[in-house]
Amino acid sequence: MSLNDLPPWLMPLWQRAFRQGARLPHAILLAGAPGSGKRLFAEKLAQSLLCDTPDAQGFACDACGSCNWFGAANHPDMHRMVPASEEATDEEADTETDSGKKEKKKSDQIRIEQMRDMQALLEIGGHQGGRRVVLIDPAEAMNPPAANALLKSLEEPPIDAVFLLVSHAPRRLLPTIHSRCQVWDFPVPEPAVATQWLKARGATDAEAALGFASGLPLAALTFVEGPLADARQRFARDMLALPKTDPLKLAGQWESWLKAKDADKTGLSMTLLVSWLQRWLSDGARLATGGDANEKARFFRDFAPQLATLSKGRGESWIACYNELLAYRRVAQHPLNARLFLEDVLLRVARGTGSKAV
Repeated sequence: MSLNDLPPWLMPLWQRAFRQGARLPHAILLAGAPGSGKRLFAEKLAQSLLCDTPDAQGFACDACGSCNWFGAANHPDMHRMVPASEEATDEEADTETDSGKKEKKKSDQIRIEQMRDMQALLEIGGHQGGRRVVLIDPAEAMNPPAANALLKSLEEPPIDAVFLLVSHAPRRLLPTIHSRCQVWDFPVPEPAVATQWLKARGATDAEAALGFASGLPLAALTFVEGPLADARQRFARDMLALPKTDPLKLAGQWESWLKAKDADKTGLSMTLLVSWLQRWLSDGARLATGGDANEKARFFRDFAPQLATLSKGRGESWIACYNELLAYRRVAQHPLNARLFLEDVLLRVARGTGSKAV
């Protein structure tokens, strides 16, 4: 079974789509946490809707002309709408002009111009006389003008057009958009099912990866074999060394880490690091009370013994430090000065966790 096969916990949703057949709604909101399988499901459904000869379960054949177009990402009736920053090529991202200045990064929003281009294409009609699919991912990335333009298309949908909206945060969408979509919620699978799925993909410590990803197997896979696997290991090593490390020096190292050329590709960000700090502190606070380390470590189970040693007898200070980081997380996405922000955060964590280097 390949990663592109639909995971077993998503089969009930697939069967729901298959049963509806021609009565499939014109707009579906696929809602769930990152790593729940929404994107994979949306791609499989879009390909199925465009396939010339789907199989008995409704899956695309992967062999017809439409599937070949789809696989090459140039199907004329498939319209993907993602933030402009995700469309940038490696050469376009952070390139320098002749003057040596970096060009402005592309927008993280889905903009009105993209929506108008899509609407113009839908007005022309389908190239094969069948369904057309619009995939918007993530839907909450639409800026207000784009969202309002989409609303008009949902109110008067083009013939044979199906809109698939993938959203990690459906509450951020306009209520009017929400009300015009059929909402399909993507669940967190049972631990046993998720663990078995991960082990089938070679995960040596599936339970630890699942715990770190809050039970979401597709997210957990990125911490097993994906680009963030090494980043997570480095983070844990840095935190274990923090009691004997100068927090200001570590802040400088992390700033360079975030500015590295491959940081965007791996998904590493300031927000992510702060969320990992919260998970580290949460586990430490739990372990400070004693008991079975494997049971109490929720996110860093593979580092539970070391964490238990660090936090022993300091449960209250670790909890206080965790609570303080809630305020830091709110501004982590857009800090005024990344270096100063990291220094402030790491100094606070070092003091709160009993570092001797402070």
